Amino acid sequence: MQTKVELLAPAGNLEKMKIALNYGADAVYGGTSTFSLRIRSGKEFDMEAYAQGIEYAHARGKKVYSTVNSFPFNSQLKLYENHIAKIAELKPDALIVSSPGVVKIAAKIAPQIPIHLSTQANVMNAMDAEVYYDLGVKRIIVAREISLKDCEAIKNHIPDLELEIFVHGSMCFAYSGRCLISSLQTGRVPNRGSCANDCRFPYEIYAHNPESGTTFRLDEEEGIGTYIMNAKDMNMASHVDEILKSGVIDSLKIEGRTKSPYYAGVVTKAYRHAIDDHYLGDFDETRYQRELHTTQNRGFSDAYLLSRPFDRNNTQSNEFSMQYGTHQVVGLVLEDGLSWKCKDKTCVGDTVEIVLPMGATVDLIENDVGKIEKIADSYWLTFKKMRSTKGKEFECIHSGDLNDILLPTALPAYTILRREIAEALEKKGLTESSTPMHQKQDKK
Repeated sequence: MQTKVELLAPAGNLEKMKIALNYGADAVYGGTSTFSLRIRSGKEFDMEAYAQGIEYAHARGKKVYSTVNSFPFNSQLKLYENHIAKIAELKPDALIVSSPGVVKIAAKIAPQIPIHLSTQANVMNAMDAEVYYDLGVKRIIVAREISLKDCEAIKNHIPDLELEIFVHGSMCFAYSGRCLISSLQTGRVPNRGSCANDCRFPYEIYAHNPESGTTFRLDEEEGIGTYIMNAKDMNMASHVDEILKSGVIDSLKIEGRTKSPYYAGVVTKAYRHAIDDHYLGDFDETRYQRELHTTQNRGFSDAYLLSRPFDRNNTQSNEFSMQYGTHQVVGLVLEDGLSWKCKDKTCVGDTVEIVLPMGATVDLIENDVGKIEKIADSYWLTFKKMRSTKGKEFECIHSGDLNDILLPTALPAYTILRREIAEALEKKGLTESSTPMHQKQDKK
């Protein structure tokens, strides 16, 4: 009998790691910038902070998978050995690697730590899976272009091999990240962790006649747009029930180490509910999609797991690089639970929605600082005073302000405060149509 599927969330830094764990992740993945495919994100994790994160996770019975998933040059092989040895001392629950050579290095340097093969290795069939399994790989994070039927074939061929799939987040324009566009245009190498996301830019197309030296600009078709390489974001929440019924997937993975703390919390919680509801026989995709659509996105697609790439014509977002979600984060409650940091202009008299970590509760209260009430299925906080922990009072507090603002009562650590996007834009004197990051809901 298959054990309950794992929910694996991104951990771009210590704060986002803690948020993901508090919002329902069974495990998180991330690493320091050294030899990780997220150099920019990894810079927020030095060894000391990373060690704290592993200790935090283990104290809660959760797991941490360490990313060492870039591709080495000959001159770096010894450096990889040294890095893996240092990471091994922190006792992560697995090493995520991409290169067959690094698989061998990891098995030699840290034989006690399971090896997970990155999606960058592009495994799509049972024979390739067998090669890595024979090298000692315990889990394969399969290519994002794979089908569920192919996952079933791999599992039937190697029952002891764990399979992990991506279910949410950014989709790469190229097969499993094998892209050179960023290298060509900016010198930033995608497969070494420094992708500049060139596929997200709008492009103009020209036709040049070398005989006459004439160049013509090709105009876009009305309503089509010029984001010609911009893939929509993956969103498989509506298919979690079907995926888990297959019985061949061991872990559902959320992409997004460089995304916001709000994303880490809300997306993790939505998939936590989807998984739990599957096992309870109470699966309802509208509940999860409602929350996922609160986040910024490039439009959503259910990608390729259930439909082959050549069968799809709706996985590109041609008109825009990013759009608003339905909500804007207002603030994040600090770890002490007594105060919060502002992420969006908030004033005395404002009412914001409270989004709680998994399993958390809140007391209904009213005092001189504020009021917490429950309306329908949501909790709401109305501010009567804006007072910092140092005693300073404000009429309004603005995004980026460094003051910690007191709450009317203690809330669970990393509770999120949010409002609808229309209200947020109104406070800025903007409308959705007047900004380049505009709101367009996908038709599901």
